[in-house]
Amino acid sequence: MGNRTTMKGTESKEKLIRLFLLATALSAISILALISVFIFTEGLPIMFRHGFKKFLFSLDWYPTEGHFGLLPMIIGSLMVTVGAMIIGVPLGLAGAIYLTQFSSKKVRMVVKPMIELLAGIPSVVYGFIGVVILVPFVRENFGGPGFSVLTASIILGIMILPTILSISIDSLMALPPAYREGSIALGATEWQTTRMVLLPAARSGIIASIILGMGRAVGETMAVIMIAGNATSLPRTILDPVRTLTSNIALEMGYASGEHRQALFATGVILFIIIMVLNTVANLTSRKMSR
Repeated sequence: MGNRTTMKGTESKEKLIRLFLLATALSAISILALISVFIFTEGLPIMFRHGFKKFLFSLDWYPTEGHFGLLPMIIGSLMVTVGAMIIGVPLGLAGAIYLTQFSSKKVRMVVKPMIELLAGIPSVVYGFIGVVILVPFVRENFGGPGFSVLTASIILGIMILPTILSISIDSLMALPPAYREGSIALGATEWQTTRMVLLPAARSGIIASIILGMGRAVGETMAVIMIAGNATSLPRTILDPVRTLTSNIALEMGYASGEHRQALFATGVILFIIIMVLNTVANLTSRKMSR
């Protein structure tokens, strides 16, 4: 009888734990669903009223006068994000490869925490450094006003570096030692082993780090406001000032009202869709590469 009572008590505790975990998971999904419903409820009516074409393909952003062109900000967001990925992904992946395959354990224990500290620096500090150092450097050496796509891409590339590097290191370190030992035993060099065995085996984790870094780049606001220039015109080169979708919301939400406020929620809808599309493309690419 005592054993049966103990078993029943254990089963009931396990059921409670399962229910608690299920409720936690559902709460996260419910919060995400509520946020999505709120954004779409506030933003879609004005898009239907004025037409999606007016938001997606018009170049003029004068919401108080009924002009809601978001194309310059959509292009600007994509340019800044792509620029950040071009800078951050190679540096992060190269750093992860070096620290896991070619450096000593002591070097890895010192360098990895130092790079991860970059993630703890507030974005306003990155923006201040960009304004004081990077903007004058770009202006004097490359031309333009300095507040540009290039400047924002460099800062964002540095900001996403800790995410990409840390997760890539963890993915490479989690691989079984037999992968490396077997490749070396077959006569492969260190670099051949890394390129042809370890990187493909850790591909899913590396792709996840890139997706998270991309999400950070798309969603960053404060640093971009400070160094991108915030011009609502269509950028022609990487030296032109630009305003991103997130910057547009942050800059104007404080005083917007009426259709202007609704247009900012429509900006959030478009930003939401862009992020979902980018994440879906990245996930599909990762699955194809895994196959």
